[in-house]
Amino acid sequence: MTSIISSVRPAIVMLLLCTVLFGLVYPFVSTITLQLLFFDKAQGSLIKNSDGEILGSTLIGQEFISDKYFWSRLSASSYKPLGSGGSNLSIDNPALINLIKQRKAHEKPIPIDLVTASASGLDPHISVASAWYQVKRVAKARNMSKEELSNIIQKFIETRQFGVLGEPIVNVLKLNLALDNKI
Repeated sequence: MTSIISSVRPAIVMLLLCTVLFGLVYPFVSTITLQLLFFDKAQGSLIKNSDGEILGSTLIGQEFISDKYFWSRLSASSYKPLGSGGSNLSIDNPALINLIKQRKAHEKPIPIDLVTASASGLDPHISVASAWYQVKRVAKARNMSKEELSNIIQKFIETRQFGVLGEPIVNVLKLNLALDNKI
């Protein structure tokens, strides 16, 4: 009996030690560190108006369907974060073809990111080409000049990450909120 207890005791001690260390201490230290170093990101990169009302997150795409807004990429998850993921629709799937046709019902070639969904279905950005593509429609709907709208777009172009990764992009939520004078 004594040998069983002496054999099991180290296992129980290690279990308790690891539980405390990796279940309590590590998450606590990580959370505090991230809150101190990256507060905005740790809080979800939320955009708030002057009253403190949350307008959205710069990290999660939102659906804009009105002509007076810049459109986001399509979303296979209907912009709901819990069901994020690609649609897994093949290129000859009728549902995907219909989605693309709806967006392509315009007279000039459309940038690919306006007719396809991102892998997560929640991409908050569009390419700069997609922003320029939509200028005519948004300017007309808002009764603005194309130059005026182009100047606003210029302010929201995000450069390549670390100067080399990816392409320049535009955050659709930030751009649309700026058009509504909310940020």
